[in-house]
Amino acid sequence: MDQPTTRKNARIDVADVLRGLAVMGIIVLHSIEHFNFGSYPDTSAQSAWLNFTDKAIWDGLFFMFGGKAYAVFALLFGFSFFIQDNNQQMKGKDFRLRFCWRLVLLFLFGNLNASFFTAEVLVLYSLVGFILVPTCRLSDKTVLILACLLLIQPLPLYYTLRATFDSTYTPLTIPTRELWMTTYQSQMNGTFLETLRTNLWEGQLASLAWAWDHGRVFQTAALFLLGMLAGRRRLFLQEALPVWNKICAGAIIAFFPLYGINNLLPQFIENRSILVPLSLIISSLANFAFMLMLVSGVLFMYYRTRMQSLLRKIIPYGKMSLTNYITQSIIGSFLFYHWGLGLHSHLTITASCLTGIILFFLQWKCCDWWMKHHDHGPLEYLWKRATWLR
Repeated sequence: MDQPTTRKNARIDVADVLRGLAVMGIIVLHSIEHFNFGSYPDTSAQSAWLNFTDKAIWDGLFFMFGGKAYAVFALLFGFSFFIQDNNQQMKGKDFRLRFCWRLVLLFLFGNLNASFFTAEVLVLYSLVGFILVPTCRLSDKTVLILACLLLIQPLPLYYTLRATFDSTYTPLTIPTRELWMTTYQSQMNGTFLETLRTNLWEGQLASLAWAWDHGRVFQTAALFLLGMLAGRRRLFLQEALPVWNKICAGAIIAFFPLYGINNLLPQFIENRSILVPLSLIISSLANFAFMLMLVSGVLFMYYRTRMQSLLRKIIPYGKMSLTNYITQSIIGSFLFYHWGLGLHSHLTITASCLTGIILFFLQWKCCDWWMKHHDHGPLEYLWKRATWLR
């Protein structure tokens, strides 16, 4: 590493704030999506005002959190790896094999989550996370270059260039229509056990295929590396705010052109073999830039404004992010799927958003009480104990 550390890394509260805000955004998004179950009540007779709020909430939440909340989550995953690895290095121990075992455990947690929710990311994280093992001893410069190469989506970039020079070329995609239809029918009509089985198999295959086709694999790997690099450079400490000034400025300059170009592409490119992968590259970079704006904004508010006391209230929620992420899937599946209350046919987008906010508030209150009596959340505790086999 470029800069060895000589003292144990203390837990950085602002990272828990960011993690908590990310999971909050995820739960509200999942709620308006009915937890990846695209079934809604007939709204043809509802008022124009509710039609407006449905669209405003959908567009607004996806603009703010779509592809960004998960990006923050992934960035912090790489950061957490650095903290754990660096702490073990200072004890003269190599954490890499232990981390591999930790990823195996995360894979199991992810499959538990996938049984209830077909668009979960923990399994993806457990697979992509292995990139941290061979790269964690590389120099900062090498890690940054590798992360940048992954950020520009090398496979979609190849598809774009290939289709540009060969008009007959069609990019390869994984066929998932039948998989999604199977999970949809299970969510619409299946029993509890039927839904779990279908979600865990067809739903998980469809979810991983979607992540591959939509560039999430490359982006997630890049964010893991950048999170590790942020840990090395101590970018989540207050003294790093001048660096975030530059990052935020660069992100603002990059985001608006990228966002605008992505919206204009369909008007100028008719060949879908070029349009689809090129749009994926640009939208991925735009989401990354916006995510940097969100992270820098939270850091500035936390360290430089009176909002720190308010932001600190979400720390318990961030500390229990694994527990919250999995329990929200279980609760959401119960609320919206056929095996549970079947609210998909009753709650509009506006009502679903309010449901997500209420669910977040209840989870937050539980976390606030739990962390006053325990050092870790329930699943965090199990993960830690199983990691060290004690």
